[in-house]
Amino acid sequence: MSARDRHTTWCAAGHRCGLGEHRADPITLTVPGAGTAVITRVRSADGAEHADIRLSVALPADEPAARLRLAALLTHLRTLIGPARTSGRAA
Repeated sequence: MSARDRHTTWCAAGHRCGLGEHRADPITLTVPGAGTAVITRVRSADGAEHADIRLSVALPADEPAARLRLAALLTHLRTLIGPARTSGRAA
């Protein structure tokens, strides 16, 4: 068993690990009436680590306001993700 195959201290093990990757228990943040975010730490089969993030965000009923919310989400996500990596591996 290689070091890459061993479970990390944060790995949830069990059914969450498959195809050579390791996944932590997901962390969920819910803001009633606004949305939910679920984040999971993942180490892929090649050893690269990343955060798997799922968002569900309530949109305003008004179309222009909904578009503004979506634009704001994209702007904030791009800032969070940061500039492109040139090393070939995710940070």
